Amino acid sequence: METTILAISGKPGLYKLVSRGKMNLIVESIDENHRRFPAFATDRVISLSDIAMYTDAEDVPLMKILATLRDKEEGKRVSIDFKKCGSKELREYFATILPDFDRDRVHDSDIKKLFQWYNILVDNGITDFEEPETEETAE
Repeated sequence: METTILAISGKPGLYKLVSRGKMNLIVESIDENHRRFPAFATDRVISLSDIAMYTDAEDVPLMKILATLRDKEEGKRVSIDFKKCGSKELREYFATILPDFDRDRVHDSDIKKLFQWYNILVDNGITDFEEPETEETAE
């Protein structure tokens, strides 16, 4: 799942990879309208599985943070109004999900974007954030 869900710099929301062209990717927005369009090499496209957040020790993959958030919220939307709450409240809530996040390098806008993406995924029934187990990891 995580390799087909993409973020495109400069465009709001998340996108699903539909197809690959010779010089572009065909993506579909994950929202009400499911609009399809090409994403070119000049667009900064990144898979959610390639994103991580800074902590005091090592970077934590975004998918692991989303899974922790899903477990905390019991698969529902984020319970705080992250668009209107203050910085202190936002960071205190995020610390319940990722206690050792780097308070200097993780900005409020990063936390808000994480919550926005989580809500988009939950609204569209995408809640499986764990990597599928391979035979090697199962043993």
